[in-house]
Amino acid sequence: MAKYQVAKSVDVRGEVCPVPDVETKRALKGMKPGEILEVWIDYPMSKERIPETVKKMGHEVLEIEEVGASEWKIYIKVKG
Repeated sequence: MAKYQVAKSVDVRGEVCPVPDVETKRALKGMKPGEILEVWIDYPMSKERIPETVKKMGHEVLEIEEVGASEWKIYIKVKG
């Protein structure tokens, strides 16, 4: 069973800054409060930058899950 009920998923593996940040922000703008965004990344700097960016936007980072040697999923809960 999935940990979170994901409303939208963004896969930015293979991309480098600023693309992962920009695509994450774009996805969040179209979402409703309470929904969860899942972001797939493989660029290590994005693991630091995306959580900082979404927290500044007022959203909550639920988890950063390592899913491979250098792949992560970031779960973000949209706040009102």
